Amino acid sequence: MLNFRAFLNAGHAPTLWASFLYFAFSCGIWVINGAMAPFISEAFQLSPAQKGVMLSIPIFAGALMRFPLGLLAQYIGRKNATLVEMVGIAIAMAFGYFYVSSYNDLLAMGVLLGIAGASFGVALSLGSGSFPPRYKGLAMGLVGAGNVGTAVSALLAPALAQAYGWQTVYGFAALGIIVPMVVMIVFAQEPPDLDKHSSFRDHIACLFEKDGWAFSLIYAVTFGGFIGLTTFLPSYFYDQFGVSKTQAGQLTMLAAFMGAALRIFGGWLSDHWGGVNTLTAVLAVVAVSLVLCGFAQQSLPVTVLLFLVCFAALGAGNGALFQLVPLRWPLTTAVAGSMIGEIGALGGGLVPNAMGLSKQYAGTYLWGFVLFAACALAMLVLLRFMQIRWTRTWAERGGRARVA
Repeated sequence: MLNFRAFLNAGHAPTLWASFLYFAFSCGIWVINGAMAPFISEAFQLSPAQKGVMLSIPIFAGALMRFPLGLLAQYIGRKNATLVEMVGIAIAMAFGYFYVSSYNDLLAMGVLLGIAGASFGVALSLGSGSFPPRYKGLAMGLVGAGNVGTAVSALLAPALAQAYGWQTVYGFAALGIIVPMVVMIVFAQEPPDLDKHSSFRDHIACLFEKDGWAFSLIYAVTFGGFIGLTTFLPSYFYDQFGVSKTQAGQLTMLAAFMGAALRIFGGWLSDHWGGVNTLTAVLAVVAVSLVLCGFAQQSLPVTVLLFLVCFAALGAGNGALFQLVPLRWPLTTAVAGSMIGEIGALGGGLVPNAMGLSKQYAGTYLWGFVLFAACALAMLVLLRFMQIRWTRTWAERGGRARVA
């Protein structure tokens, strides 16, 4: 408790909590179509492939919008950038409430939901900006735990859609975003840690290095898997097991909450055991649990248990990877992390598409699970190959921080 109090006193705690709240609301709204997918699919009679496209567009759009928002934050400040984004989210929700009446409108709504998905880099930079280097990892981990917003969305959105209609949920979201806006205005302050504008070259510098691509591809499995499966699971539970729409959301909430909570644990474990060691275990567990999910499609209890294990590993993997980022790029952690987060998030859009195509053309979701598991295994091989050089140059054995 004393150590945590010292951590809070080392920076501006109100900005940290405001950033967490902003990121949590943004994450929840980002996946709102996934949470309501059983209702939307029924309203428009969507095929599995159409559902996959509908669910993937917000993920792709959110990943692509992260860089423009980060660039905007360079010029108007991170706090002001969050406020601009939240106004954009409110406008997007108003469009959903008043104008979505066809499948094409739904796809356009998916693009607008990407505004909420753009929040990652700015939220982490704002929340950790006033903390000294020795505490930035913990600060970023706490803000990153705002992923729990996906669990809240999976729990609340189906219940509200059942009671008031799925389009009305967009209206509730438009009103709800006022809460983090007010908190941000009243309690947050712009951190003093940026004294210059990073150029476009600075932002993409890590992608000119093999390590940058390795980190991005691994993150495409860990975070991409987390966000992609969170978006897909309500439809999967509803279609595959015949549970109610609200029960599908509740089951998804359990998995998403597990992934969000274990992100902090993954960072802590990596500090002590090493990020490479943690990611090795994570990718192995993800691959095995996904294959088993594919073969357990007739048992709901077994499937839920396997998804809890899978999401726990994915969440820990997200924390582990961002334990390694500041070790590899100690002077440009924010810009490297932002670009890795953007490229990595694109992986999430592949999950619902792969699942939808597998179901539509093979009659089973099995091959979607197998494909994702194969990607995890490929990243495990990549990690073990790359770590040979990493532990000779910038990290201790296992991926721990080097002691001066």
